[in-house]
Amino acid sequence: MNPCFRTVTLRNSLRADLAFGFLAGAIALMAQPAAVKGPLAAPSSGLINPRAVVFSPATGKVYAVDTSHGAVDIYTDAGKQVHRVQVGSEPVSIAVNISTGTVYVANAGDGTVSVLGGVSDAVVATVPIGSHPYSVAADTATGKVFVTHTFGDQVSILDGATNTATDVKTGSADLIAINSRTGTVYLLGYGGAVTVLHEASLKFSARAVGRHAWGLTLDESSGTVYVTRIENADLAALRSDIPEPMILHAGAIPCAIAVNSKAHVLYVANYGENSVAVVDATTGAVTATVPVGDRPKAIAFDPVLDRVYVANTIGDSVTIIDTSNNTVLATLPAGKSPYAMAVVPGSSRLYVANESDREASTVVDLSGIQRRIQ
Repeated sequence: MNPCFRTVTLRNSLRADLAFGFLAGAIALMAQPAAVKGPLAAPSSGLINPRAVVFSPATGKVYAVDTSHGAVDIYTDAGKQVHRVQVGSEPVSIAVNISTGTVYVANAGDGTVSVLGGVSDAVVATVPIGSHPYSVAADTATGKVFVTHTFGDQVSILDGATNTATDVKTGSADLIAINSRTGTVYLLGYGGAVTVLHEASLKFSARAVGRHAWGLTLDESSGTVYVTRIENADLAALRSDIPEPMILHAGAIPCAIAVNSKAHVLYVANYGENSVAVVDATTGAVTATVPVGDRPKAIAFDPVLDRVYVANTIGDSVTIIDTSNNTVLATLPAGKSPYAMAVVPGSSRLYVANESDREASTVVDLSGIQRRIQ
């Protein structure tokens, strides 16, 4: 199965088999035995997504899917769970329109999007959009919501004003990033290209990024799109003013990227070697490599506290890195197989999504962590 974000349910056996077959080859090519402890095990089954837990600046709430129970758990930014809301079957990803506070939940099991009021936390609409929705993202400037479909060749576009949906045939895609400043939607599939969709015209084009493209991140300040390439242990950086991608080094099986826009630094979680690569986004050079926990799958940056958080999926933990000197401050328990995180900037709480039927999300207390001065 996919070692990074796109782990699939057992019913999606074709994609699971393909990903697992590639993984065996990737281990032989890329994994570094000195850095890897034990065999590279696949995570437990379950349809998971990096948008499984999100923070809404509009309401100060955090939303986390509980896939097995068809629900979304809602927390305050102080870590208190305030509501559990029943949505559709097998919710897998969440998006927030930070202009309105409206929350959108993609339900993989019944092919719908649940629309939650940001103030009321109630389901105000349920929109049918077709089978196996996977990733959802909202453009706060236009109010449009975009949804990909597992095994589908289309993207569904939800009108935030009317809660009606239309489809655009864009080819297969899993992950989404939206540049609200330019009205540009970036769609990443497994085939080695990023589809660039222009909202106003619905015209799109493809930009090649190489084989086995996996993680997708947008630097909103620069408009640069970064894609991890797990076969080559590097990143492809896409800029609108340069036709060819810039290639940046990372580490074995890079899964996820966090961006420090102000410092022009990238932090890359390397699943294959239990590390985070610190990458200069301007030069492409790796300036530091920080050891973390067992099989890092997700990564997030807090621009207020200057910290990076890393979810170690096999280690059942999160590692906290001080970005001022790239040292590990702590590694803390985070529930069973953490795979996604939401950061409330400046908060003493971290919100983690887990691959667990019993504990779908965890709130990690960070209040005891002190910065180390070297």
